[in-house]
Amino acid sequence: MDRRSFVKYLGATGICISASSCASLNLFGDTYDEEVAREAWKNLANKEAAFAYVSPNKKLPNVFIYGDSISIGYTTTVRKELEGKANVFRFHKNGQSSNKFIPFVEKMKTTMFQPYLKGGWDFTWDVIHFNVGLHDLKYVKNGKLDLENGKQVNSIEKYKENLHEICKYLKKEYPKAKLIFATTTAVPEEGADGRVAGDSVKYNKAALEVLANYPEIQINDLYAFTKPHEKEWYIKPHNVHYNELGKTAQGKEVAKIIAQNL
Repeated sequence: MDRRSFVKYLGATGICISASSCASLNLFGDTYDEEVAREAWKNLANKEAAFAYVSPNKKLPNVFIYGDSISIGYTTTVRKELEGKANVFRFHKNGQSSNKFIPFVEKMKTTMFQPYLKGGWDFTWDVIHFNVGLHDLKYVKNGKLDLENGKQVNSIEKYKENLHEICKYLKKEYPKAKLIFATTTAVPEEGADGRVAGDSVKYNKAALEVLANYPEIQINDLYAFTKPHEKEWYIKPHNVHYNELGKTAQGKEVAKIIAQNL
């Protein structure tokens, strides 16, 4: 019995009178299952508030935030600002350096989305706000920040190569999504553990050179937005992270840029 005959049979017998009700019974393949998706996310994501499970509202557009600990800091504010306007998801952990982006996103895709996860997410991204850079420019030895003896994670040239691949990947995998790249926030002028003051400027310059090849990708210049306020927003000296005042301001700015693209 083919599918059309099967539907007629169901209608005649009163077992299932509509495609939507059949879908709810999984007769036509995978459909979203909240419990399945929640459990998959629970096993995937970190436990901080920024990584809380988001139950997708099919009436709203879907926003994906990818980035390092700076983006972790502003995610909850973005969600609050866009409540009722968009489903705001973020990557399930620190996004780290540019060479991690594609394998990390692939891991999330195959863990959370159909057809890889039966009953998993069945939507696509409408807006992707992403950043890499702060972990590329750091110096590390034996897994620890070490400016004197460590090796830089990715040179500027390697960073540019990786960013090219990221842009091509996003355009191929999510051709209908609006893409927004956020510039890397500053390393304090006195420097920070494992990082050199001024390197954010160099890596942002390199990023803009790459993105000139992708004019459809919007730039959110978080560096320029944050820099004038760094003394009042830095959490402490020699640290690249921000206090609640800074995280909230950054979140509102990110939400504003995203809202313009919804």
